[in-house]
Amino acid sequence: MRFKLIFLLGLFGGLQSSFAVSIKIKRDISYSSDSLKATANLLDVYYPKDVSQAKDVLVFIHGGSWNSGKKETYWWLGRNMASKNVVTIIINYSLSPEYQYEKMAADCAMALKWVSANAVTYGGDSSNIYVMGHSAGGHLAALIHSDPRFLKKEGISDPIHGLILNDAFGLDMFEYLTKADQDDYTSSFLNTFSTDQEVWKTASPLYYLKNFKAPVLMFVGEKTYPAIQLQSERLRKELSTLGTEAELKIIPKKKHIAMIVQMFLRGNKLYDYILDFMQKY
Repeated sequence: MRFKLIFLLGLFGGLQSSFAVSIKIKRDISYSSDSLKATANLLDVYYPKDVSQAKDVLVFIHGGSWNSGKKETYWWLGRNMASKNVVTIIINYSLSPEYQYEKMAADCAMALKWVSANAVTYGGDSSNIYVMGHSAGGHLAALIHSDPRFLKKEGISDPIHGLILNDAFGLDMFEYLTKADQDDYTSSFLNTFSTDQEVWKTASPLYYLKNFKAPVLMFVGEKTYPAIQLQSERLRKELSTLGTEAELKIIPKKKHIAMIVQMFLRGNKLYDYILDFMQKY
């Protein structure tokens, strides 16, 4: 599940200039006053040059099995969304094995606090903040919304107006770690979630269903991992039963990594789904 998207930086780097006319970028902004030089606590902001009118805000949390990934890899997502008139913020966060999931979620909550306070500087509307995550990033996005510990620690009310989960992995880590066959990733997951089965439950968004208040849009690849398919459908069904808006779109022929890589193309259909979701909610 560790992905190797870094090749995109070199292969497609020359295309970045084609976006430069309409957007601006501010890189390596610290969202933590305690870690001014820590790369784990930096974010990049991609925003339309015209900041006279407030725009929707998208915060993206990258995937990478909780042990890899970085914001720079996703420059194309930031530029694509900003070119569609959305202020887009891509964050780094602490990774395993040095840190476990609670620190990762705490970092994401801290970044969200920064976004709430500073989005207006870049033309963003702090009342319309959407959080999107792919794979492990989808887990963290769902967790900071559903488990109140993390935003409470930052002293803010939940600012998430909508969740966008792209092939989210780990919605129920207890189910996965107790039922799935062990493989090359198992030891890495245990670094992130410990060997304590009660922690696996505490770390799982599906154990906080009643705390989901924001509408949820989910993308799932037709050929992705079975655990993602099963748990995403379970989340959709359970939230719908509770009266929370939840929509799941199955994306034909796509595997796990392709679910995010396809968004390199500015005309990818997922952008239409996201913009429609933002307009609806």
